[in-house]
Amino acid sequence: MSQIKQYILALTMLLGIVAWSQKTIQDDPEIQQSNINHRIDRSQEELEKFNYSEAQRNLDEALKIAKKTKNKKSIAIINTHRAKIELINKELDKAFISLNEAIKIQNEIKDDANLANSYKTLGEFYIVKGDYYKATDYFKSAKNLFEQEELEHGIPQTLLLEGKTFMLLKNYRTARAVLEQATAHSKKLGLLKTQSEALINHGLVYNELGNNVKAIELANNGLQIAKNNNFTAILNDGYLVVSNLHNTIGNYQLSRNYLSNHLILSDSIRNLTTISSNKELETQFLLDEKNDRIKELEAEAKEEKEDDGVRTLISILSVALITILSLLTLSLYKNNNIRLKTNNMLHKKNGELIIAKEKAELASKTKANFLSTVTHELRTPLYAVTGLSNMLLEEDPKPSQIQHLKSLKFSGDYLLTFINDILQINKIEANKVNLEPEPFNLRKKISNIILALNNSAEDNNVKLHFEFDKNLPENYIADQIKISQILINLIGNSIKFTKDGDIWIRVYQMAVKDKIYKLRFEVEDNGIGISQEKQDKMFESFSQGSIQINRKYGGTGLGLSIVKGLIDILNGEIHVKSELDKGTTFYFEIPLEYTEVKEIAQTKTSYFDKETNELDLTNVKILVVEDNKINQMITKKILTKMDLKCDIVDNGEEAVDMIKTNDYNIILMDIHMPGISGIEATKIVRTFDKELTIFALTAVTIEDKMHEFEEAGFTDIIPKPFKQEEFEKKLYNALASKEGKSATA
Repeated sequence: MSQIKQYILALTMLLGIVAWSQKTIQDDPEIQQSNINHRIDRSQEELEKFNYSEAQRNLDEALKIAKKTKNKKSIAIINTHRAKIELINKELDKAFISLNEAIKIQNEIKDDANLANSYKTLGEFYIVKGDYYKATDYFKSAKNLFEQEELEHGIPQTLLLEGKTFMLLKNYRTARAVLEQATAHSKKLGLLKTQSEALINHGLVYNELGNNVKAIELANNGLQIAKNNNFTAILNDGYLVVSNLHNTIGNYQLSRNYLSNHLILSDSIRNLTTISSNKELETQFLLDEKNDRIKELEAEAKEEKEDDGVRTLISILSVALITILSLLTLSLYKNNNIRLKTNNMLHKKNGELIIAKEKAELASKTKANFLSTVTHELRTPLYAVTGLSNMLLEEDPKPSQIQHLKSLKFSGDYLLTFINDILQINKIEANKVNLEPEPFNLRKKISNIILALNNSAEDNNVKLHFEFDKNLPENYIADQIKISQILINLIGNSIKFTKDGDIWIRVYQMAVKDKIYKLRFEVEDNGIGISQEKQDKMFESFSQGSIQINRKYGGTGLGLSIVKGLIDILNGEIHVKSELDKGTTFYFEIPLEYTEVKEIAQTKTSYFDKETNELDLTNVKILVVEDNKINQMITKKILTKMDLKCDIVDNGEEAVDMIKTNDYNIILMDIHMPGISGIEATKIVRTFDKELTIFALTAVTIEDKMHEFEEAGFTDIIPKPFKQEEFEKKLYNALASKEGKSATA
């Protein structure tokens, strides 16, 4: 008996250890989460094999673990996956309940990343229900969340589903645009399955739009990707699509071949589904048989002697205990290793990040200082070049001189544009570009841009075509200058690379919510086209394809980089599609707010026009503080033409003395001068005159320097070389404010 007592005591201890080990494993959140994730992954694998019942079984097991551990996030994710299977099985009521439960939890715990997936699946639910408009709403919500959470891989599939929905709505132009985005995104991210399906559906859209050749080309491309990667379901649908497309153009032999492939593959899929169902029945039979055998073994075990039973049980428990302890030890060892590696990596990473941050800040500061110095040194002589060429052209030059002067002016304008492009890229990269929304007429704005670029187009024998959706309103509130810059760059680019051809500029509506219109802009040409490898670098700075292109067509390669940056700032996105020797299409989408306010008409050609000027300029005096003799002459000439009198000094000390002894209306103060700078001179002036209007007439335009001008007490800044209209407007408003008037433009 004493031996039996020892066995019982040992057994009790072992049972306690086993129970403790099992509880430790069950309570370990990492192990449980790993188990849940494994079940979800297995479910997805079975779904790919059309084994729906096995996929459902894995999800059910995952859900049991998630509910037992009260893991809300996993419960919601599993419900979304369950809803997908329920949709396949046409169990719409169950799918709706599963999705609502998932969305409720995800909203509660603020799990926006997985909420995006749930919205996407809810969109699929409404497709099955036939409520296509509601489906598009949920796809847009999903896409917004994916973008917000920076989950790029979720966007292509959502765009694909959205495009297919627009096809069901027979809105083929919108479907084409959305599917183009789906194809571009999936190609960029290497999502071959989505790319394949998007191309096939894109083919269907082109067929509906009457371009059968393009339709077959796109569908074949998608079909080839599906074939290369054994995407069975997509391949099956693709065969049928291509068969129908060939049938449309009367190519019946090819149509029959593809249809035959479709039928063979469909039979295979049906067989897989049938086998899956049969396997489920077979599994259930084996389980029943196993249960019967277990019952028999239990009955036999009861008939054995007590000591044998105890020894057998102890042996079993010992093996179980050793196994559990081994697994537990392995798990702890791995966890410790992972934590140790993670901590080491974090410490190392933090040190590297601090060093990298310091280097980046130093590089950024060096870059800003370099640009500030270089642009000042370049813009100052350019002020002379552009100013003098304009003056000479206005002073009745000899006919033989006109072309030379125009060439000089063109060179100056080109250099100025190049400098401004570099500065703008710098501002975009530093997130220092501000939006300036105002009411404007979009149709009129684009028409004016086309009119301005028409001469360049005619030089290349190119015809410009403008299509504006007749159902679109024309007036919006937005930053029209940035939109103009984008379109001028894109249309100008197309003109440059197209000869004896056509360019189409199109604007149409993609979506509308309240007063916000999502508009799509297209610039399509039939010029030289862009190779596939060059398309990937199109929006990088100084990228034009090749040295030969730079030499032949000119340009700096900065335009598209600026376009991309401006569209990002406007909360839009841009894409390109092109083929060598066939042409290129740039298309972008941006949101614009509709307004009933009309654009303010600008009728004043010059603020200081003798016939329309309402200001009394008799006693107006301006002081020009400028050390460059040529710039002095140009500025004085411009002011004289505006009937304004001026004095000129070439340093800051003399400027302060002149201001103390004279009554000036406006000071035009250069910044970089010998002796004290314009900033120091202005600070001195502000000690005895707080109200005097002082403009910083400067070539420095880097935003990092602007706070210095404000602190010094400048009224405003006029960058050199200045635009005549902007210069006149600022002077006019400064003078008019004394008389209670102001320029409205």
